Amino acid sequence: MTGRPAPAVLPPSLRVWLGLNAALAALVVVVLGVLYADDSRPGRVDARISAVVDGPGPTWRHVALALDFLGEPAGAAALVVVAVTGCLLLRRPRAAVLVVAGAGTAVGTATLLKTLVGRTIHDGSLSYPSGHTAFATALALVVALLVTGRLGLGGTAGGSLVLAAALVAGAAMGWAQVALGAHYPTDVLGGWCTALAVTPATAWLVDRLADRLADQPADRPADAGRREPR
Repeated sequence: MTGRPAPAVLPPSLRVWLGLNAALAALVVVVLGVLYADDSRPGRVDARISAVVDGPGPTWRHVALALDFLGEPAGAAALVVVAVTGCLLLRRPRAAVLVVAGAGTAVGTATLLKTLVGRTIHDGSLSYPSGHTAFATALALVVALLVTGRLGLGGTAGGSLVLAAALVAGAAMGWAQVALGAHYPTDVLGGWCTALAVTPATAWLVDRLADRLADQPADRPADAGRREPR
Protein backbone atom coordinates (compact mmCIF):
# COMPACT_ATOMS: atom_id res chain seq x y z
CA MET A 1 0.00 0.00 0.00
CA THR A 2 1.14 3.55 -0.68
CA GLY A 3 -0.18 4.85 2.63
CA ARG A 4 -3.38 6.23 4.08
CA PRO A 5 -5.66 7.48 1.26
CA ALA A 6 -6.66 11.12 1.14
CA PRO A 7 -10.19 12.00 2.31
CA ALA A 8 -12.90 11.47 -0.29
CA VAL A 9 -13.97 14.62 -2.08
CA LEU A 10 -17.51 13.25 -2.43
CA PRO A 11 -18.77 12.31 1.05
CA PRO A 12 -20.40 8.85 1.01
CA SER A 13 -23.42 10.22 2.87
CA LEU A 14 -24.16 12.61 -0.03
CA ARG A 15 -23.59 10.28 -2.98
CA VAL A 16 -27.16 9.09 -3.34
CA TRP A 17 -28.64 12.52 -2.68
CA LEU A 18 -26.34 14.24 -5.16
CA GLY A 19 -26.84 11.44 -7.65
CA LEU A 20 -30.60 11.94 -7.64
CA ASN A 21 -30.20 15.69 -8.01
CA ALA A 22 -27.74 15.15 -10.86
CA ALA A 23 -30.23 12.92 -12.68
CA LEU A 24 -33.00 15.50 -12.28
CA ALA A 25 -30.69 18.30 -13.43
CA ALA A 26 -29.66 16.30 -16.50
CA LEU A 27 -33.32 15.82 -17.36
CA VAL A 28 -33.94 19.57 -17.14
CA VAL A 29 -30.94 20.24 -19.41
CA VAL A 30 -32.26 17.82 -22.02
CA VAL A 31 -35.86 19.12 -21.90
CA LEU A 32 -34.79 22.76 -22.24
CA GLY A 33 -32.36 21.84 -24.98
CA VAL A 34 -35.12 20.17 -26.97
CA LEU A 35 -37.55 23.05 -26.41
CA TYR A 36 -35.13 25.75 -27.55
CA ALA A 37 -33.13 23.85 -30.19
CA ASP A 38 -32.19 26.06 -33.15
CA ASP A 39 -34.19 28.95 -31.67
CA SER A 40 -33.10 32.57 -31.66
CA ARG A 41 -35.87 34.22 -29.66
CA PRO A 42 -36.67 34.40 -25.96
CA GLY A 43 -39.50 32.27 -24.64
CA ARG A 44 -42.37 33.62 -22.54
CA VAL A 45 -40.55 32.90 -19.30
CA ASP A 46 -37.39 34.52 -20.68
CA ALA A 47 -39.28 37.67 -21.66
CA ARG A 48 -40.93 38.04 -18.26
CA ILE A 49 -37.77 37.52 -16.25
CA SER A 50 -35.68 39.71 -18.54
CA ALA A 51 -38.21 42.53 -18.17
CA VAL A 52 -37.57 42.49 -14.42
CA VAL A 53 -33.79 42.05 -14.56
CA ASP A 54 -32.99 44.15 -17.64
CA GLY A 55 -31.59 47.64 -17.42
CA PRO A 56 -29.60 47.70 -14.14
CA GLY A 57 -28.36 51.07 -12.95
CA PRO A 58 -24.72 52.12 -13.35
CA THR A 59 -23.66 50.69 -9.99
CA TRP A 60 -25.34 47.33 -10.51
CA ARG A 61 -24.02 47.19 -14.06
CA HIS A 62 -20.48 47.41 -12.68
CA VAL A 63 -21.29 44.53 -10.34
CA ALA A 64 -22.65 42.51 -13.24
CA LEU A 65 -19.53 43.22 -15.30
CA ALA A 66 -17.30 42.16 -12.40
CA LEU A 67 -19.19 38.88 -12.03
CA ASP A 68 -19.08 38.34 -15.77
CA PHE A 69 -15.29 38.80 -15.73
CA LEU A 70 -14.98 35.96 -13.23
CA GLY A 71 -16.43 33.67 -15.87
CA GLU A 72 -14.10 34.89 -18.61
CA PRO A 73 -10.85 32.96 -19.26
CA ALA A 74 -8.62 35.33 -17.25
CA GLY A 75 -10.99 35.65 -14.31
CA ALA A 76 -11.86 31.96 -14.28
CA ALA A 77 -8.19 30.98 -14.37
CA ALA A 78 -7.48 33.26 -11.40
CA LEU A 79 -10.33 31.72 -9.41
CA VAL A 80 -9.14 28.21 -10.22
CA VAL A 81 -5.58 29.02 -9.13
CA VAL A 82 -6.83 30.47 -5.84
CA ALA A 83 -9.10 27.48 -5.22
CA VAL A 84 -6.40 24.93 -6.05
CA THR A 85 -3.91 26.73 -3.81
CA GLY A 86 -6.40 26.73 -0.94
CA CYS A 87 -7.07 23.01 -1.37
CA LEU A 88 -3.36 22.21 -1.32
CA LEU A 89 -2.79 24.37 1.77
CA LEU A 90 -5.59 22.43 3.48
CA ARG A 91 -3.95 19.18 2.33
CA ARG A 92 -6.88 18.15 0.17
CA PRO A 93 -5.23 17.02 -3.08
CA ARG A 94 -8.39 15.36 -4.37
CA ALA A 95 -10.30 18.60 -3.99
CA ALA A 96 -7.53 20.41 -5.88
CA VAL A 97 -7.88 17.94 -8.74
CA LEU A 98 -11.66 18.31 -8.66
CA VAL A 99 -11.42 22.10 -8.92
CA VAL A 100 -9.74 21.74 -12.29
CA ALA A 101 -11.61 18.65 -13.46
CA GLY A 102 -15.01 19.78 -12.24
CA ALA A 103 -14.82 23.28 -13.70
CA GLY A 104 -13.33 21.98 -16.93
CA THR A 105 -15.97 19.28 -17.32
CA ALA A 106 -18.83 21.68 -16.65
CA VAL A 107 -17.57 24.28 -19.13
CA GLY A 108 -16.66 21.63 -21.69
CA THR A 109 -20.10 20.04 -21.44
CA ALA A 110 -21.80 23.42 -21.78
CA THR A 111 -19.70 24.21 -24.86
CA LEU A 112 -20.60 20.88 -26.45
CA LEU A 113 -24.29 21.37 -25.69
CA LYS A 114 -24.24 24.82 -27.28
CA THR A 115 -23.14 23.25 -30.54
CA LEU A 116 -25.73 20.48 -30.32
CA VAL A 117 -28.68 22.68 -29.32
CA GLY A 118 -27.87 25.59 -31.62
CA ARG A 119 -29.81 28.26 -29.76
CA THR A 120 -28.53 31.75 -30.52
CA ILE A 121 -28.83 35.27 -29.16
CA HIS A 122 -28.14 38.72 -30.67
CA ASP A 123 -25.73 38.33 -33.58
CA GLY A 124 -25.95 34.55 -33.74
CA SER A 125 -23.85 33.73 -30.67
CA LEU A 126 -24.58 30.29 -29.25
CA SER A 127 -26.31 30.74 -25.92
CA TYR A 128 -27.67 27.49 -24.44
CA PRO A 129 -26.54 26.61 -21.85
CA SER A 130 -24.62 29.41 -20.14
CA GLY A 131 -20.98 28.42 -19.72
CA HIS A 132 -20.37 31.25 -17.24
CA THR A 133 -23.15 29.95 -14.99
CA ALA A 134 -21.94 26.37 -15.33
CA PHE A 135 -18.42 27.39 -14.28
CA ALA A 136 -19.52 29.42 -11.26
CA THR A 137 -21.87 26.69 -10.09
CA ALA A 138 -19.29 23.92 -10.51
CA LEU A 139 -16.66 25.87 -8.58
CA ALA A 140 -19.12 26.59 -5.78
CA LEU A 141 -20.05 22.90 -5.62
CA VAL A 142 -16.41 21.88 -5.23
CA VAL A 143 -15.80 24.41 -2.46
CA ALA A 144 -19.01 23.33 -0.70
CA LEU A 145 -18.00 19.67 -0.92
CA LEU A 146 -14.62 20.54 0.59
CA VAL A 147 -16.26 22.42 3.47
CA THR A 148 -18.76 19.62 4.00
CA GLY A 149 -15.98 17.06 4.22
CA ARG A 150 -13.86 19.07 6.63
CA LEU A 151 -16.82 19.79 8.92
CA GLY A 152 -17.99 16.18 8.76
CA LEU A 153 -21.46 17.19 7.62
CA GLY A 154 -23.77 14.65 6.06
CA GLY A 155 -27.36 14.01 5.21
CA THR A 156 -29.62 17.04 5.33
CA ALA A 157 -27.00 19.49 6.65
CA GLY A 158 -24.38 18.60 4.07
CA GLY A 159 -26.84 18.45 1.21
CA SER A 160 -28.36 21.79 2.16
CA LEU A 161 -24.95 23.45 2.27
CA VAL A 162 -23.94 22.10 -1.14
CA LEU A 163 -27.24 23.06 -2.76
CA ALA A 164 -27.23 26.52 -1.16
CA ALA A 165 -23.71 27.23 -2.40
CA ALA A 166 -24.61 26.12 -5.92
CA LEU A 167 -27.80 28.17 -5.85
CA VAL A 168 -26.10 31.38 -4.65
CA ALA A 169 -23.23 31.13 -7.13
CA GLY A 170 -25.49 30.17 -10.02
CA ALA A 171 -28.01 32.88 -9.23
CA ALA A 172 -25.34 35.59 -8.95
CA MET A 173 -23.63 34.69 -12.22
CA GLY A 174 -26.97 34.04 -13.91
CA TRP A 175 -28.28 37.46 -12.91
CA ALA A 176 -25.17 39.07 -14.38
CA GLN A 177 -25.59 37.21 -17.67
CA VAL A 178 -29.25 38.19 -18.02
CA ALA A 179 -28.68 41.77 -16.88
CA LEU A 180 -25.91 42.22 -19.45
CA GLY A 181 -28.03 40.61 -22.16
CA ALA A 182 -25.50 37.83 -22.74
CA HIS A 183 -27.97 35.00 -22.12
CA TYR A 184 -31.65 34.24 -21.80
CA PRO A 185 -32.84 33.19 -18.33
CA THR A 186 -33.44 29.64 -19.54
CA ASP A 187 -29.82 29.55 -20.74
CA VAL A 188 -28.79 30.34 -17.19
CA LEU A 189 -31.01 27.58 -15.80
CA GLY A 190 -29.49 25.17 -18.30
CA GLY A 191 -25.97 26.14 -17.25
CA TRP A 192 -26.81 25.73 -13.58
CA CYS A 193 -28.29 22.29 -14.17
CA THR A 194 -25.35 21.29 -16.35
CA ALA A 195 -22.98 21.86 -13.43
CA LEU A 196 -25.31 20.03 -11.03
CA ALA A 197 -25.39 17.08 -13.43
CA VAL A 198 -21.70 16.66 -14.21
CA THR A 199 -19.84 17.87 -11.10
CA PRO A 200 -20.94 15.07 -8.71
CA ALA A 201 -20.09 12.49 -11.38
CA THR A 202 -16.67 14.06 -11.82
CA ALA A 203 -16.12 14.01 -8.05
CA TRP A 204 -17.01 10.32 -7.95
CA LEU A 205 -14.54 9.59 -10.74
CA VAL A 206 -11.78 11.53 -8.96
CA ASP A 207 -12.36 9.44 -5.82
CA ARG A 208 -12.39 6.19 -7.78
CA LEU A 209 -9.14 6.97 -9.57
CA ALA A 210 -7.46 8.18 -6.39
CA ASP A 211 -8.55 5.03 -4.51
CA ARG A 212 -7.16 2.81 -7.26
CA LEU A 213 -3.84 4.61 -7.18
CA ALA A 214 -3.74 4.33 -3.40
CA ASP A 215 -4.43 0.58 -3.59
CA GLN A 216 -1.54 -0.09 -5.97
CA PRO A 217 1.44 -1.82 -4.34
CA ALA A 218 4.53 0.25 -3.72
CA ASP A 219 7.44 -0.05 -6.14
CA ARG A 220 9.90 -2.83 -5.43
CA PRO A 221 13.27 -1.89 -3.94
CA ALA A 222 15.95 -1.17 -6.49
CA ASP A 223 17.91 -4.36 -5.62
CA ALA A 224 14.87 -6.64 -5.62
CA GLY A 225 15.56 -7.81 -9.15
CA ARG A 226 19.27 -8.43 -8.76
CA ARG A 227 20.59 -11.96 -8.93
CA GLU A 228 22.60 -13.40 -6.11
CA PRO A 229 26.25 -14.05 -7.10
CA ARG A 230 27.09 -17.73 -7.69
